[in-house]
Amino acid sequence: MRDPLFDRQILRVVIGSRAYGLAGEGSDVDRRGVFLPTAARHWSLDGAPDVLRDDSREEMAWELQRFLTLALKANPTVLEVLFSPLIEYATPLGRQLLDLRTAFLSAKLHATCGGYADQQFAKLQRRAERGMSINWKHAAHCLRLLATGTTALAGDGFPVHVGDRRDVLLSVRRGERTLDEVNALRTAWTEDLDRALRNTPLPAEPNVVAVNEFLIRARRLAAASDTLP
Repeated sequence: MRDPLFDRQILRVVIGSRAYGLAGEGSDVDRRGVFLPTAARHWSLDGAPDVLRDDSREEMAWELQRFLTLALKANPTVLEVLFSPLIEYATPLGRQLLDLRTAFLSAKLHATCGGYADQQFAKLQRRAERGMSINWKHAAHCLRLLATGTTALAGDGFPVHVGDRRDVLLSVRRGERTLDEVNALRTAWTEDLDRALRNTPLPAEPNVVAVNEFLIRARRLAAASDTLP
């Protein structure tokens, strides 16, 4: 049974290949959102879950506080929700969250985007060494995060669409590059990421004060009325 908290989403967007500009025929429509539970649900003994999932609809949503906490840690998966070009739904409070999105951007992006790419590529290399098949979609994802992190550290938001890197990433995703070629790209794009960190205009830490004020305001709205703000 679908959790009724899905109806408490203040923001819902499409992410994945459709938002990246890498979709092909038959690509899934992956939806992600943020929900605000009622005060009664939030304060109850059972509380509210951190995450909702509906696999049949390829949909997932984070509870607001959990979402904000992850975004402050520069979690790329969560930041994509705030910067996706494909917004399906946003309440007035959801729009306020979108207006706040640059408050989450900081130099921490170097560690999260670069670290994730390194970890995933190491897994790909281990699979290759064992004679196992390579998931080229994951390889393209590693490179995409490096490019996104580089642009974000340059002070240009957190671009979800891959832009002029599309052809390169599609060739990787289709398995048209060797793992050595992908590694050469990864090395070059990691150097770009490191250079962007040295010159970044972003602060060392995100704006925790502004985000905390937003959360308190949202909780007060939920306490004042069961109507979704």
